Amino acid sequence: MTIISWIILGLLAGAIAKFLLPGRDPGGFIGTTIIGVAGAFIGGWISARWLDHPITTDFYDGATWAAAIGGSLVLLIAYRILFGHSRN
Repeated sequence: MTIISWIILGLLAGAIAKFLLPGRDPGGFIGTTIIGVAGAFIGGWISARWLDHPITTDFYDGATWAAAIGGSLVLLIAYRILFGHSRN
């Protein structure tokens, strides 16, 4: 996949992660979007590195989507833990 594909995948993965973890995020929409894109990259890297599932060139690969959404969820949770109480 190209970098544009990863960004689109990250945007969608971030939106899905936000849907699965509703609530207020300290960064709002832009922060969630950046977390989604970063989560897609990190999830894909972890999947290729330690889970023995190489990154495919197919945008519709279920394992790639699962890794991207999983990475986005992990980053969103970490972001909320680290910065979630700064708005109180």
